[in-house]
Amino acid sequence: MKILGICGSPRPNKISGTYMLLNLILKSSGCEHELISLSSLKFSGCTACMRCVKDNVCKINDDFTPLREKILDADAYLIGSPNYFSGLTSLMHCFLERWYQFRHQGASLVWGKLAVAAGVGGFGAVPVTEQIEKFMAYSFIKTVDKISMNGNPSCFYCGYGKNCPVGIPALTGVECPDQIPDILANPKVREEAVRVGKDFGALLAKGYNRELTAIEMQEFLMTKLKDV
Repeated sequence: MKILGICGSPRPNKISGTYMLLNLILKSSGCEHELISLSSLKFSGCTACMRCVKDNVCKINDDFTPLREKILDADAYLIGSPNYFSGLTSLMHCFLERWYQFRHQGASLVWGKLAVAAGVGGFGAVPVTEQIEKFMAYSFIKTVDKISMNGNPSCFYCGYGKNCPVGIPALTGVECPDQIPDILANPKVREEAVRVGKDFGALLAKGYNRELTAIEMQEFLMTKLKDV
């Protein structure tokens, strides 16, 4: 079983809390895996041109194009994004918009696969994991776990955090650290990341029925859409 990890943080991997979290989850899974950072890629969101309807292949030629086969080849997905204004980063949103190409005329290219949603934010990232789960549901992919971890507010290292009247330190009383904390230095974060990875790997090793999972997710999505 192969897990494809996608990091939607625009920051360099070495300082991205999201990338560090995803990397630890993948390593803990015991599965074959690949982690791709969207920060170095140039691509747009869906343009609603509808040219993918006939063959389920997006006709926009950019850095997303080579990712298509990786998405199809993977057995499961780990999708992660930092929390930007209570939602996904534009990178991740554009990336997931392009999955529209997989849903036409009964195509089952990704239907019934499994995913884990991960989010990192200064005060958690539940809105991020919920949005990822929704995107996955549109492709009839089942999100089997969600992990939302506290990261480092930008006010900690913007250079003005200690004196800014509307920054996190002024609003919460939390002092800026002398250097950006390593998210994985927090034992609770490491423990939860390892747990999620091990559980995901065990579930994939056990095996599951993609057809039945796809049917389950179709029913789930129809129920959600009735509430819209």
